[in-house]
This record gives sequence, C-alpha cells and structure tokens, in this order.
Amino acid sequence: MNQLLIDPVFMTQSSPPSEPNSTYALEQLRAFLTTSGLGQGSRLPTERQLAEKFQVGRRALRRALDALEAEGVLWRRQGAGTFVGMREDDATPDVLMQVTDFNEIMEVRLRIEPQLAQLAALRARPEEITRMRALTKRLAESEDADSRELWDGTLHRLIAQSARNRLFLSLFDIVNRIRQDEAWRAMREQARRIAKSRAQTAMQHHDIVEAIAARDPVAAGEAMREHLLLMHETLIRQTSMIGTLHTPSPDQPEPQPLQQGTAI
Repeated sequence: MNQLLIDPVFMTQSSPPSEPNSTYALEQLRAFLTTSGLGQGSRLPTERQLAEKFQVGRRALRRALDALEAEGVLWRRQGAGTFVGMREDDATPDVLMQVTDFNEIMEVRLRIEPQLAQLAALRARPEEITRMRALTKRLAESEDADSRELWDGTLHRLIAQSARNRLFLSLFDIVNRIRQDEAWRAMREQARRIAKSRAQTAMQHHDIVEAIAARDPVAAGEAMREHLLLMHETLIRQTSMIGTLHTPSPDQPEPQPLQQGTAI
C-alpha cells in the first residue's frame, strides 16, 4: 500500500488561506508574541498595523485578540491599546504612565497641589521653609533641563510633605511618578523653552514659598494654582503647535483646559 509522506516542515508552517480567518490570525499573533521580544506590560502595535502585517481582516484579528485575552496572554484597554501579559491594576503608576495624557495629569495636580500648599502654610516647620527657599534658589540657578527637573520635583514634594497628610502625600507621589516619565519630562522642558517662561516660573516658585512662610494658606494655594495653570496652558500651546496632543477615543470627549476661574 502506498503511504502518503508528509513533510514535517510543512506541518509546522502556516501559509495564508485564500481568505485569512480568525485561526490564521491567532497563529500569526502567537508567532509575533514569541519572536517580537515584547515583555510584560509592553504595548502591541495598533489593530490596523497588525491586520496589515498579517494580511488579515480587522474582524478576524479582533477575534484572535479576544482569544488571547481570554487565555491571559494579553489585555486591552479601550482608548489605550493592547498590552502583553495579565491585566495589571489600572491604578499602578506603570500602567497609568501608558494610558494617561498631560491634561489628566495637570487636572489632578490642579486639584491636589493648591490644597497641599495651603496645608503647608499651616503646618510647615521652620527648617522646611528654609529648605524650600534654598531649593527655589537652586532651581532658579539651574542651567540644564535635568537639574531643573530634579530641583523642581524636590521642591514640590517638600511642599507636599510639609502638609503633614499621608494620604495626600501618597496621591502626590503617584502623580509625581507619572510626570517623571521621560516623555513628560521632555515635553515640559520643550514647553518652557518655547514659552520662555523660566523667569516667570522662578518668580512663581518664590511666591509660593513666601506665602507658605507668611502662614497665608489662601495666598499659598492661589500661588500654586497660578503656577500650575501656567504650565498647563504652555503645554497646550506646545502640543497644538507640534500636533502631538493626545487624541481621545471616539467615546471620550476632548478634555478642555482649565480656566482662571475654575474652582479647585
């Protein structure tokens, strides 16, 4: 009896069917995840890019993604993308850095940091105020972006720490870790350079610290609010110029900048 000989290599390779289906898309996705080197939490290319790469329809690709998500191989977040591995807690800074835009960061800062400045005006110790003044001077004298970011972050955290509220400080630290992401750091520095706002920022830091030193919570909160509004508006102008403003998902309206009269 003649036996049908099957090449084992042929059995392990998949060529596109005449009409690529979900099973073929799933095979291609598995192969891509194996060879791409993407680690836990890495973002996959967009659905459009993957569909073009594998030469499959978007419907077949989505079904394949559904299957891998059900297996725990990847997870998806609407408006943010598809990520490798098990879904992480959406509140962790590592995840938030990937899904948060600068409008969201600034909106949160505008709602917690003026209150932190107010509490610091009531609770900061004399030695903390002395350190704030020294940091303000050091920040104003900084000549490079790295040192400006370092001393700016140190000053703002000292103000938060001086408020003597551990829950507030924890919230501040989450936001601060997100804003220290390299992409956000570069965006802020470019915004400062384009707006030529360093001198104004230095004066605002001085006003914040002196209001805290004067034990004037109203002035301290207002000075902090004006300082953050300046950065927010500068970032909006910059991203409008270079076309990098975050594009929301279809079900997410475009965030609007906060105005001077916005209640905090």
